Amino acid sequence: MHSSAVFLIEFGAIILGLGLLGRLAGRLKFSPIPLYLLAGLAFGTGGLLPLGASEEFVAIGAEIGVILLLMMLGLEYTATDLVSNLKTQYRAGLVDAALNALPGAAMALLLGWGPVAAVILAGVTWISSSGVIAKVLGDLGRLGNRETPVVLSILVLEDLSMAVYLPIVTALLAGVGLAAGSVTLAIALGVAGLVLFLALRYGRVISRFVSSDDPEKLLLVVLGLTLLVAGIAQQLQVSAAVGAFLVGIALSGEAAEGAHHLLSPLRDLFAAVFFVFFGLHTDPASIPPVLLPALALAVVTAGTKIATGYWAAKRAGISVKGRWRAGGTLVARGEFSIVIAGLAVTAGIEPSLGPLATAYVLILVIVGPLTARYTEPVATRLTSRLRGTAPAAATAPPREETLDPVEDGTPDRV
Repeated sequence: MHSSAVFLIEFGAIILGLGLLGRLAGRLKFSPIPLYLLAGLAFGTGGLLPLGASEEFVAIGAEIGVILLLMMLGLEYTATDLVSNLKTQYRAGLVDAALNALPGAAMALLLGWGPVAAVILAGVTWISSSGVIAKVLGDLGRLGNRETPVVLSILVLEDLSMAVYLPIVTALLAGVGLAAGSVTLAIALGVAGLVLFLALRYGRVISRFVSSDDPEKLLLVVLGLTLLVAGIAQQLQVSAAVGAFLVGIALSGEAAEGAHHLLSPLRDLFAAVFFVFFGLHTDPASIPPVLLPALALAVVTAGTKIATGYWAAKRAGISVKGRWRAGGTLVARGEFSIVIAGLAVTAGIEPSLGPLATAYVLILVIVGPLTARYTEPVATRLTSRLRGTAPAAATAPPREETLDPVEDGTPDRV
């Protein structure tokens, strides 16, 4: 059979399969990410039916998926939002980084993987899944809850920290020296600062330049600009993902809304391809040996995320029930953990890191929605038993605290 025909059959089967898996996940009301990863495992190295002709195109699609994920994330925020969160919530961000990155780094060192792998695994365990959490908040009807702005602020700080973290990872994986790595980080910070300044001062001008009433022209300009900036950033060893994220931040108003509407289907398509690609490069036989460390890491970091949310919500004056809800909501890991691990897999760092990250994300992307729903009632029941009193839910239905999102001033990320 002609190679182009084989490619079309393989790639068409991949897209069709992803669509069916996404539909199944929707009916089961959980994230499709674990199903996409499992599909990649099934058709990758050591899987049931390894792909051949379409693998190179899938690799390119996966890279575009990462770029669109970060670009669309940037569209969710304005430069003003980011600066405001840095000023008011930086302590929560520091606590989040300390409690959730250190377990990953410690596990890598205990396994003897070395300092570079420790930095990678620290990022994998640190970053919560914005996409999964946003969906969970919507499904549970908690977008107006008083603790939700605290959750969103932590996610904003995590996303912004990627602009610093990813260049560091890129430099480490490239094996550059201390001086070159410092230059790379300085360039990344300088570019990020410049983009924030331009977005604050000239955001409307940039958006008017990009904006168009014709959807076709808007799509081409925004997509082309994003890929161009991502490519230049990667050439400077700053990270293509960071470049795409900054493009998203720079756009606002009608341009951002129009770009979000037009690019969402493309993002979903190529992001799904990215998860499949990551699974393709993970041998299923390599997962069982790291399953126990992944499970231990999942248990520890689920606890540290709950502690992070509880502490941040307590500091914001939220009631005890709201604190538990905030902590349970933050547990899910997903797209960005896989993005970070994917950098290491592509660079050929520690072979077991990819399988461990896959198992870790599979566990927490499934457990995350459950902790969001049940952490507060379970904690309330246990506390009541320890105090020797009946749970409040037994006498009256729980009433979730709500707050008008307009009064709160925190951007809605859904």
